[in-house]
Amino acid sequence: MHSYFLCVDCGGSKTSAVLSDSEGNIVGRALGGPSNFAYLGLEVFLSSVSVAVSNVLQTCTSPPAKEAVSLPPPEGITIMKAWFGISGVDSPAAVDAVTPSLSKMLGIPEGPRLVVANDTNLLAAPIRLHPDVSHGIAVIAGTGSIGVSYHLGSSGGLEEYGRVGGWGWMLGDEGGGASVGREAVRQVLQAWEQATLDQKEVESVLAKDLLSLYKIGSAPDILALIHRPDPPAAASIPKELNIPDTRPPHLTQVREKRLSNLSPLVFKAAFEHGDPLAFNILRTCAGQLVDQIATLLTTAEARTARRVVASEAVLSFGGSLALIDSYRTLILEALEKKGHVFKYVELVDDAAAVGAKGLAMEAKQ
Repeated sequence: MHSYFLCVDCGGSKTSAVLSDSEGNIVGRALGGPSNFAYLGLEVFLSSVSVAVSNVLQTCTSPPAKEAVSLPPPEGITIMKAWFGISGVDSPAAVDAVTPSLSKMLGIPEGPRLVVANDTNLLAAPIRLHPDVSHGIAVIAGTGSIGVSYHLGSSGGLEEYGRVGGWGWMLGDEGGGASVGREAVRQVLQAWEQATLDQKEVESVLAKDLLSLYKIGSAPDILALIHRPDPPAAASIPKELNIPDTRPPHLTQVREKRLSNLSPLVFKAAFEHGDPLAFNILRTCAGQLVDQIATLLTTAEARTARRVVASEAVLSFGGSLALIDSYRTLILEALEKKGHVFKYVELVDDAAAVGAKGLAMEAKQ
């Protein structure tokens, strides 16, 4: 009989499943497809999660299984406790919608052995690393963005104070990948409009890269391509064929991905080529994210019951964009300009592993 602790980080770009043993040693890792519940709905969400969980359990058989393990886990494998941090699960109703299916998938009864929450909860762990603070802000800036404030009670339990963002690419996600892509298109179009009035060319590495990516000759041509309806699923080339897809994004990607997948172009143009337009895009997006974070904060002089004083708190970053040093610096500088300097800043680059270890350590107490 083998007993394990499972943590699954469900994000807009991928699903990461990590397994630990009772001593907190990581014994398995696996990935699945995107699993933002709000974007994808229950069926696609469960499909991505089941792939990741099945694959991570392959490491638990002796010898390791060549095929994915069936779910719920077979006899001999016991999940002592599971923690799902799910993007797009932002309300008790959403938790209630996914929990029964996850319970069935793992063979774990609904209750204390099955924790289902928003993915920001996985970033709350650093609060426990610093005995001199009891408040924290968790910020995710990946495909999307969200900020959540927490209080660590005397009993060791976490209380959520408030949250900002996490509204999805159509309504918000300021500072995340889709936001960066959206702002890139906006500012490239604005630059083209100004250049047309001045009878000049747009001097920007990013603008040229954007036209090249979409195989177009002029910035306004991108509008119809960005707004084009999502392609049918059959439009994608199966991954198992291992054939590079060189078609322009509007023929293969859903609209949200057409925006979020532009962010690497922006970062490269800004930080490798020194493109002023690309840098201004990132500074704008970082500022928008900071405006949201600041709503969770207050000052020592004007403290309130549920707003956090940065100088007495830890700021935990997660998500692919927040882990980029240059971008995170923009965020911290913008916070400082607003008078918010955190006592500690922590990076959580492997939230699922932190969560799995945390479950094991909690069980030993």
